[in-house]
Amino acid sequence: MTEAAPNPAMTPRRRERRVPQVGVRQLPFARVYNRYKPIEVLSADHIEAIHRAALKLLRETGIEVMQEPARRILKAAGAEVDLANDRVRLDPELVEGAIAKAPASFEMQARNRAYDIGIGKGEMIFAATGGPAFAHDCDRGKRPGTYADMCDYLKVVHQLNVLHQEGGCPIEPTDLPADTRHLDFYEAAITTSDKTWQCWALGAYRAEDAVNMGGIAYGLSRAEMKATPITLTIINSNSPLRLDVPMCEALLAMGKAGQPLAMTPFTLSGAMSPVTLAGALTQQHAEALAMLALSQINEPGVPVLYGGFTSNVDMRSGAPAFGTPEYTKAAMAGGQLARRLNIPYRSSNVTASNIVDVQASYESMMSLWGAIMGGVNLIEHAAGWMEGGLTASFEKLVLDAELLQGMREFLKPIAVDEAEMALGAIAEVGPGGHFFGVGHTLERFEHAFYEPMLSDWRNYQTWQNAGGKTGTERANLIWKELLRSYEAPPMDEGRREALTAYVAKRKEEIQAGKMLPDPID
Repeated sequence: MTEAAPNPAMTPRRRERRVPQVGVRQLPFARVYNRYKPIEVLSADHIEAIHRAALKLLRETGIEVMQEPARRILKAAGAEVDLANDRVRLDPELVEGAIAKAPASFEMQARNRAYDIGIGKGEMIFAATGGPAFAHDCDRGKRPGTYADMCDYLKVVHQLNVLHQEGGCPIEPTDLPADTRHLDFYEAAITTSDKTWQCWALGAYRAEDAVNMGGIAYGLSRAEMKATPITLTIINSNSPLRLDVPMCEALLAMGKAGQPLAMTPFTLSGAMSPVTLAGALTQQHAEALAMLALSQINEPGVPVLYGGFTSNVDMRSGAPAFGTPEYTKAAMAGGQLARRLNIPYRSSNVTASNIVDVQASYESMMSLWGAIMGGVNLIEHAAGWMEGGLTASFEKLVLDAELLQGMREFLKPIAVDEAEMALGAIAEVGPGGHFFGVGHTLERFEHAFYEPMLSDWRNYQTWQNAGGKTGTERANLIWKELLRSYEAPPMDEGRREALTAYVAKRKEEIQAGKMLPDPID
């Protein structure tokens, strides 16, 4: 792919390690860069006004920090802590000074170094959906997520070349014990795929287990993982203006381990934030600033992202709405606010549709346009999200992969040189001819245009005679073919055995009440 040629990860030597799977037409794995200028829906003055208003909100109203160690860290740095209600107030100088220590970009290493990725400097990461409690496909319908569903989904994610990363457990394995299921997820994520992965931010012990298990699987010390991170987690504030104990614990633990943190307020206009977009963005920015400041005070220089997740609700029912014009504008404005801080930006591909239908398609495309043209660096839930995040759909995974492939091709620059302008071919054809058989066309026949894996461009009669399958039905066949043709990536047997032994040991420890693991270096 020409789009990533400047990067060592895109040299022919590394590209040839991954080829499209037999029977499924798709692009090869590639690092993706956005060379377009981001769309700015707000003026520089408006961005500065929101930034200053958010700082004022943190100084005068403050944010509730529910964990005592986090409050202690902030107080030692100069924040005002009200012990009566755990309210923390931060001066603008403290906030801006801390955030200035965050890096503008960073790299993440995969178990297979051909899958290394970067975040920032125009590079974009497509991460699959993470967190749904339910699974869905056209054959079995909607159902509570199981370990088997989770593993199947991870395998398809691995097979889809356009996806750079799984997104933090695609389907909750609800058939496993809640206290230890993160261990099963980590083991599956690390062994089922050799791309980068995300871990859970539900408390310190889940974060520490992720770092330990990553070190075992990669054969790296904590110092080596800190130099080039291997996993990432999402830190959500409890909007409005609250940071709870599990998130604080994970923020501090992951920060000390040097693993990236995507600080993401969940601000729904009219519900958890003001009904106006300006008000919701101000609250989003204030909550993000507080989390970012805490991360840099705790561990200066730890990689972070500014997360935007502002949308609206249906004011008639109170239900979340996604992929709306408001969501798209907020995604673009979020990118402007992230660039104001000079740190990478995280957004999402989301829909509130309950099935894979036209609503799912147009809401996802609206979300992607807002994120990509807003200058996003990490698209969370880039593929598979459905029903407002409650469900991971196998068919939606393929549909979104198709959308992402199309966006990736859209981001490639138009080549303009003498050969591409084709004056000779135009002269050869002359007035009233066609270009099907000329040399210029034949030389480029195989790679003239992007060929989608999902679309069917035959005329109606030919399509009907061939079985007449809808796009959703074709997606159903594709994910099943990807699952059928899946082969586990190689892994050192000693590391694999050590990983399995660690999971068994930790399950015993957690059952006995020892939640926090001993660090492995």
